[in-house]
Amino acid sequence: MLIKRIELLTGRIPLEVPFRIATMEVRDTESLFVRISDSEGNTGTGEGNPFRSIVGETIGTVFAAAEALAPLLLGKSASAFHEHAKTMEAFLPNNVTARSAFDIALWDLAARRACMPLYAFLGGSRRALISDDTIGLFSPEVMAERACSFVRKGYNAVKIKLGTNASLDIERVRAIRKAVGAEVLLRVDANQGWSFPDAVKVLTAIEKWNIEYCEQPLAADRFDQLRELRRRTSIPIMADESLFSVSDALRLIEEESCDLFNIKLSKSAGITGALAIASLAEASGIECMIGCMSESRIYQSAAAHLASARPIFRYADLDGPLMHTIDPVIGGAVYEGTTITPGDAPGHGAVLDEKAIAIDRRLVLE
Repeated sequence: MLIKRIELLTGRIPLEVPFRIATMEVRDTESLFVRISDSEGNTGTGEGNPFRSIVGETIGTVFAAAEALAPLLLGKSASAFHEHAKTMEAFLPNNVTARSAFDIALWDLAARRACMPLYAFLGGSRRALISDDTIGLFSPEVMAERACSFVRKGYNAVKIKLGTNASLDIERVRAIRKAVGAEVLLRVDANQGWSFPDAVKVLTAIEKWNIEYCEQPLAADRFDQLRELRRRTSIPIMADESLFSVSDALRLIEEESCDLFNIKLSKSAGITGALAIASLAEASGIECMIGCMSESRIYQSAAAHLASARPIFRYADLDGPLMHTIDPVIGGAVYEGTTITPGDAPGHGAVLDEKAIAIDRRLVLE
């Protein structure tokens, strides 16, 4: 089957509260939606949501990249995932967000054409994922109250954004642990915000509060410091911003710079790249988390199917839709409390409800 039509759309989804991490603050979700149709009228949908401080892109650059990439795929085979991934990478190597939206749409299209749920098309089985929920950067008191609100909703795992002042970060964790008690799992994420001395100070101080892991404590390119930090703390280190590609994964493994991987489709340029990283992680015995930016349930559904299909994904951080004021998606993965379950409809099962979202840009190529 050949690719006959590509539609590009951007839309904005408001957040309930501003979401602040160590390197930026966002007040709404700005996503690129890609719809790819084949010669028989089947359509697959993908989504990419840029976090500027993580991927170095904005919604404007993502849409421009998508407009440049689309002609490369028109008229080509709809199922040549790996060929298309290489073509797009060679053309725009630094625009992973747009490439991820195309790649997700292609996998969705192929699974829909095969009348198979995406997890089955990927060779896996259906399983429910247990997600955490994330607390953005606020005062210790506000963060402790938000943690309690998550626990009241049934969450047994809370992800805490850190990465500012070291002493304040320690107080944030102390306040949250005191508020939620000893049984709730606490995970921390500094988003590259600490210097090496501050990372040692914070992680040494919070070890007593039983932290499950620390995500990206240092700058993305400091593989040597990540390795040394692992030796200074008992808290497992998870790579996020340091991990975009298979070459990044290989270097992290060879240099023993982390214990865990956070794989996000938006960083790996989609499912094709994520599968390659997951395979390397599996061969190396490194467990993974499936992560997100702040995308809608279109992205989250694709990510849930991938994680369901590959047992190496032990953790899930797919809380993006929980931050939104609206859900502009029909079908897809089902969110029930802390549990996310991929559906049994063909593909990832999610489609964009254009009536529920304001479309900022639209372009159709045929």
